[in-house]
Amino acid sequence: MTPSEHAAQVEAWHRERDDRLRSPDGWLTLVGLYWLEEGDNHIGAHPANEIVLHAHGMQPRAGTLHLEDGEVHLVPHADAGLLRGGKEADEMRLLADTDGDPTILELGSLRMHLIRRGERIALRVRDREAPALGSFTGVDRFATDPGWRIVGGLEPMGDGTVEIVDVTGRVSREASPGRFTFERGGREWGITALDGEDDTLWLVFGDATNGRETYGGGRFLYTEPKGADGTIVADFNLAYNPPCVFSEFATCPLPPAENRLNLRIEAGERMWHPPARRQPSHAG
Repeated sequence: MTPSEHAAQVEAWHRERDDRLRSPDGWLTLVGLYWLEEGDNHIGAHPANEIVLHAHGMQPRAGTLHLEDGEVHLVPHADAGLLRGGKEADEMRLLADTDGDPTILELGSLRMHLIRRGERIALRVRDREAPALGSFTGVDRFATDPGWRIVGGLEPMGDGTVEIVDVTGRVSREASPGRFTFERGGREWGITALDGEDDTLWLVFGDATNGRETYGGGRFLYTEPKGADGTIVADFNLAYNPPCVFSEFATCPLPPAENRLNLRIEAGERMWHPPARRQPSHAG
């Protein structure tokens, strides 16, 4: 690949990334995360509700989410405007993101669905009229450098798992295909990988630019699929910010300690600062 071909490929990837961020389902629209309690969780504009929602025309109470034995059932209130698939929502069991395609509910400019994190279930709320979306002008990044398209390898390790802590403090053990290893500055570095899609690796890593030029909680990167000779290409020009950079209501994994490198990776996305933060909703 020539430098000009590489630069064009990186530019195309970042244009698609920008489009995804600006989409109605992008991270800029995420405005609420509400952890459900056992029993009834009332939703609507009234401050006495367990889940207080803010949108134009919101009713004092739009419905109830009943959590019991790990399942959530919706009881909508009549004429509250709660929709599913563009039609008035009926009483139903709601599916979470871990069930495949989650049940999407609409209420005014809001779109909502359940997420499951371990034993806990939350209602994730997006707003297609979110202030962050309207004021978004793009994400700064380092200049494209073909030297950061690095060829490395994969070394199996330990029991094939790695401990991951997310920003909420939840700890989990995730499957790991091994450690992506590469050379830079005359020494070897390694990043414990997670499984990606289509035979790629997902790297959750930190580096010496974190906290100033880049997000303090690290960045993400998908590698290219493993080559026939076992080599793996990681183009750090495609390193991108976790969702937590764009919304305080995301549940991002943090880099494990061994993935925080004392190396300046001056490639990929820089830190993004919104022009103005929206006041947080009740997060429960």
